[in-house]
Formats: sequence, structure tokens, C-alpha cells
Amino acid sequence: MNQRIVRVRAAMQAQGLTQILVSDPKSVWYLTGVEVEPYERLLALYLPLNGEPTLFLNRLFNVPNPPCKAVWHDDAQDPVAQIAAVVNTAETLGIDKEWPAKFLIPLMQRCHGMDVVLASDCVDDCRACKDETEQTLMREASRINDEVNAAVKQYIRVGMTEKQAARFVDEQYLAHGCEGNSFTTIVSFGANAADPHHEPDDTVLQPGQCVLVDMGCRKNRYCSDMTRTWFAGTPTEKQAAVHDLVRRANLAAEALVKPGVRLCDVDAAARQVIAQAGYGPYFNHRLGHFIGQTDHEKGDVSSANTAVAKPGMIFSIEPGIYLPGEFGVRIEDLVLVTETGCEVLNREDKNWACVGNDELDNR
Repeated sequence: MNQRIVRVRAAMQAQGLTQILVSDPKSVWYLTGVEVEPYERLLALYLPLNGEPTLFLNRLFNVPNPPCKAVWHDDAQDPVAQIAAVVNTAETLGIDKEWPAKFLIPLMQRCHGMDVVLASDCVDDCRACKDETEQTLMREASRINDEVNAAVKQYIRVGMTEKQAARFVDEQYLAHGCEGNSFTTIVSFGANAADPHHEPDDTVLQPGQCVLVDMGCRKNRYCSDMTRTWFAGTPTEKQAAVHDLVRRANLAAEALVKPGVRLCDVDAAARQVIAQAGYGPYFNHRLGHFIGQTDHEKGDVSSANTAVAKPGMIFSIEPGIYLPGEFGVRIEDLVLVTETGCEVLNREDKNWACVGNDELDNR
């Protein structure tokens, strides 16, 4: 039997559930290998604790050999009625986190009195701990990200726009055989870097400005994500000090990651370094997020998350300091929790560097 289904069923049993309905297309693929983007149509996997799973599929979907029982419908039929005929209305039904109300509410009306609970954690917590195949794919995506990061570091020049640099990153991903990027590439010059989610615009790089590049690719379904910050010329004393501070915060958090450590304590390790230097208010986001088939999966590294790190988890470590009107610095790696510690998936140098001219003065 599919070991991923075995793990999900163990999670169901731990929550006292005998049935769940999985609708996230990436979770459906994770459990069945069936790849469908349903858009407005219904796609669902009914997974009982015992017995064969059932896939509910529109005939427009190209699934020639479903791996389990399949119930088909077309646009003139009611797939919710098909699901209602399969679920056990005497038992609680677990529902995925983002199943549209246009399907959920009619199902509840048809199955009057059936308890419905949110149960996406049964799958999402399993997805959070990557198996060996997934770990290999994630390493490869990060290897490509390192290569493209090194290339854009050489490519950036004073007088170039943020959009030009971002376009170069995206083109490099395609040249490396990726499906594309895992999120909109962020390139921020100067004061724009004080906005953590700034989108590239026509801002032109000027001497003395910081250059923040946050980038990720998607290769064989799995994502990468990293950030490096450089300077167009020798940084000022303040710029260099802030960069060194963020790098030390990144290293302090990564040094703490191992099985059993609370994720809130990993966040605190980085936050303490920055707060002790007086920049606490300028580190205004969580330390990291989980990643896999999407850039942001369920789970984070934040002061509110008391869950512990487990082998196979992959998440970002990305402290930052953002000074409005001046500049911003963020340094981000992905880490894989191992049996004894963690493996940092990004290898590109984290020290500040001078970019934007013919001679790179790397520190």
C-alpha cells in the first residue's frame, strides 16, 4: 500500500476520524499520483480509514488509469450527489482546508446531521515531513537556485532596473529546465528593500544602494527559496553592520535546528540576536515558513508555533532588518531537519559583497 496513505490514515486514527475528503490538488497528487488542476470544477479524494479510496473526477480531466476506484461526472451532472452517496453520514467527515463553499455547503445539506470537521492536518502534517524522494528533489531545486543566484550576482549592474534583474532570474530558471519560479521573483534596490514583499519595478540601481534578491524555482514539482543581499559598491559602516547582524541571526537559528527543538525557540534564537543590537522592531515577520510542492506550505517558524522540529521537515530561515526610507537586509536559506541536526540546502556565500561593476569585491 502507498506509504503516504498509511501515514495519513495513522493521523486520521489519532484524530478519531474514519473518513476524510481531500481536495487540495497537490495533496491528491501526493497520495495518488494523479495530477489535475481542476480550476472551478470538482476534484476530490475520499479516503476511508479502511477500504479502497475513491477519486471523484470530471471527464475533462486527463486521467487514463486512475490508481483507485474512480467515480466520473461531466458538467451536466452533480458530483456532490455522488460524494453524498459514498460518505458514511453516521460518522464525522474530515474536510480539506480550502474546499470551496459551493461544494461543501451542498454536501452538508444533502447529508443533514453529519458532523463535518477541518481535517487537512492529517495530510498536511505528513507532507511537512518529506520522504527520501522528496528530499532529493528539494536538494536539486536548491542547487539550481544557488547556481542562478550566483549568476544574477554577476549580472546585476548599476543603471539596471529591478525588472531587468528579475527577468534574468526567471529566464535562467527556464534555461535550467525548471517549470518556472515558485513565486514572483523579488528584486529590491535601495529603500525598496525595506518592504519585505516589494515587487520589482522600474527603479534603477544607483551606486551605494543595497541589492536584495529573493528567488525560488520549481523543478519536478518541488520548490526552492533563498534570499541574498549585496551592495552596489562598498557598503557604508551601517549597511555592513546590519548585514553582518542579519547573517549572525541566520547562523544562530540554523545552529539550533534539530529534532525535538521547538520552532518558536528557533525563531527566538534569531530574534534575540537582532533585538540585542537594538533592531528588534525592524525584524517584523516570522523567521520562516515550510516549503515543498508550494513555496508556502502548512507550518511556520514563528514565536507562536510551539511544535517541534521533526526529521524530514524543510523550512526557511530568513531573518531580516528593514529600515524605512534607507535599506533592508534579508538572508534566507532552506534547512532540512535530519536525524541529528539539520542540512542547509543553500550553499551560496551569505557575506555581503559588492556588485554592479566589473570588479566584484567579495568580502
